[in-house]
Amino acid sequence: MVIDDSRAMRLILRRIVTQLGFEVQEAGNGKEALDLLETLDPVPQVALIDWNMPEMNGLEFVSAVRSQERFRQMTLMMVTTESEHGQIVRALAAGAHEYVIKPFTPEAIAEKLALLGLVPSGTMS
Repeated sequence: MVIDDSRAMRLILRRIVTQLGFEVQEAGNGKEALDLLETLDPVPQVALIDWNMPEMNGLEFVSAVRSQERFRQMTLMMVTTESEHGQIVRALAAGAHEYVIKPFTPEAIAEKLALLGLVPSGTMS
């Protein structure tokens, strides 16, 4: 699942993770993503989440997902321009598994997903 209020960024991330073998659902903010999650079975394996979005930001989304037993197995990865150490710590403390700072390369996304055990390493050659 790709959650970002920028259509262009959703397209970029969709292209990267599709090449890695994932099927992609998209949402423009955290609330839209939560509403979509309620309808999906099985629950997506991973969500790539922007921080700064209207209605419900990425940190609020991470907290909401972590509070529900049904979504506990989902891997959450922040993909954001928020680069302050304190913000990274807050996201990880809220339950995010990884953190990628924009701008990023397709290889950086693939490396993080490999680190999380979701794709074989060296997949984006």
